Amino acid sequence: MTILITGANGTVSREVLRELAGKQSVRALVRDAARAPQLDGIDVVVGDLDRPRTLTPAFEGVTTLWLLTPMGPTAPSQSMNAVWAARQAGVRHIVRLSAIGAAHDAPTRNGRLHALSDAELRESGIPWTILRPSHFMQNLLGAKAGEHLYGLFGEARGGLIDARDIAATGAAILAAPQRHEGRIYTPTGPESITLHQAAEHIAHATHKPVRYVPQSPDEARDSLLQAGLDEWSAEVLAEYRAAYGSGWGDFTTDHVEQVVGRAPRSFAEFAADHRQHFANL
Repeated sequence: MTILITGANGTVSREVLRELAGKQSVRALVRDAARAPQLDGIDVVVGDLDRPRTLTPAFEGVTTLWLLTPMGPTAPSQSMNAVWAARQAGVRHIVRLSAIGAAHDAPTRNGRLHALSDAELRESGIPWTILRPSHFMQNLLGAKAGEHLYGLFGEARGGLIDARDIAATGAAILAAPQRHEGRIYTPTGPESITLHQAAEHIAHATHKPVRYVPQSPDEARDSLLQAGLDEWSAEVLAEYRAAYGSGWGDFTTDHVEQVVGRAPRSFAEFAADHRQHFANL
């Protein structure tokens, strides 16, 4: 069995590669070989999801595909190209990383775009599994400035999940895909928390004061634009701020434990693991 990992330099895919390296025959798809993950036990192939012709050699001999596309307006096209290459190559199972709440009536355009790609995969004729994880804890690694923590939850709660637990879930499915055929999982952390609580955990881990500063959707968008984010992404994240602020992400599931056989990490554990990073911000 040969597993191909797309989005190999992304937060989740890097962790999937770490989970599988040395245990499975794994390929990492990258656009630039010079930027390939430096991990033993994986093969690196060059290809671009925006350029279908580059995918044929990369997909040759692949039996299982981890399909991740970056957030953006061209994501459905990239997913389409990957699914088509998988069909041509005879791939036997696709595990797709979608987005929380992906649906045609999702409150964010990112969720609606993912719904298009989810639907295409489900009608592709290739056995599939879809993951729609909650908000990544890792999104907060760049959200602290001095004593202030910023985020997209307003005053609401959310079932934040460590990207390492998303990866562990994905890797377990990739290793035994038949057990998960036709399933949609929504991995979350073990508890739904406010970002005030997240700030308290970071403060405890770093022994430094940290205070969460809620922002309105417009304030979140403006601060992201000022930080250099492109307009499309800033607008989408402002949509997430409005959705999360309404309590849209206030839930947890046991899907990590179902698939991996252990509970997901708490935010307190995440903060402790990243205490040095937070302390330096």
